[in-house]
Parts: sequence; structure tokens; C-alpha cells
Amino acid sequence: MSKLSIFSELWRFMRVRKKWWLLPMMIIIVLFGLLMVFAQTSPLAPFIYTLI
Repeated sequence: MSKLSIFSELWRFMRVRKKWWLLPMMIIIVLFGLLMVFAQTSPLAPFIYTLI
């Protein structure tokens, strides 16, 4: 099972079941995860940690 199929399955679930309120939460979780990864691997990490 590829990672893309997980996202497509989630999209189909939200579309069929009309669970659009899940979309903003998913976006925030993904953005927060990207921020954490970026904060660990970047030379800007000390500046990002002050934001968190």
C-alpha cells in the first residue's frame, strides 16, 4: 500500500461521508509535522524553536 493511496482513501472518505470538518484539522497536523521536521534538520532550528 503506497502513501498516496492512504491520502486518496482519506479524501474519498471525507467526500462520501461529508466529513469536511476534518480537512482543517488534517492540514494543521500536516503543517505542524512539517515544521517539526524542518526545525530538526535546518540551521534555522534555534529560531524556529523560539516560535514553538
